[in-house]
Amino acid sequence: MPDLLVPLYRLPAVDVPDGMWVGVPLPHRSGSVLDYIGRTFSREWMDEASVAFCRTPPTMKVVVFEDTGSIEGFCCWDCTAKGFLGPVGVSPERRGSGAGRSVVLSVLHSMRESGYAYAVIGGAGPVEFFQRICDARVIEGSEPGIYGTPLK
Repeated sequence: MPDLLVPLYRLPAVDVPDGMWVGVPLPHRSGSVLDYIGRTFSREWMDEASVAFCRTPPTMKVVVFEDTGSIEGFCCWDCTAKGFLGPVGVSPERRGSGAGRSVVLSVLHSMRESGYAYAVIGGAGPVEFFQRICDARVIEGSEPGIYGTPLK
C-alpha cells in the first residue's frame, strides 16, 4: 500500500454529524481506548496508538456515538513518525456514518494548527477515501515505506 501526502493548507471544514462527538481522549481513558483498538483492529495498531498517550495532550482523537456512549472510531498522529497520520479506524458497523471523515479531518486540522503544512498517511489502505475527503495524493515509490522494516 502506498503512502499518501495531504496538503494541510486547504482542508475542508470539519462537519460532525448529530449524535456524534469527536475529541481528544484524556490519559485516564487510555486503557479503554487502547482495548477498543486492539479488540476491533489489531495488536499492532494498539501498540502504535499507545504512543499518542505519551504526549500532552494526546495526539489522538476518538469518535463517540451518543446512542451507545462508546468509542466507535479513532485517529492518531505523530505516532510512528512526525507528520504521519494514523493509525485510523472506524468500527465496521459505523462505517458510512461520517465518523471516519469527521475524525480524520479533525486530526488534519489539529496537525495544521500544530505547524505542519503537509501530512503523510503511511501505508494507506483506503486510498480513494483519503483522496475524496482531503485531496490526498499517492507518493510515488513509497512502497513499502516506513512499515517495511525487516523486524517481524
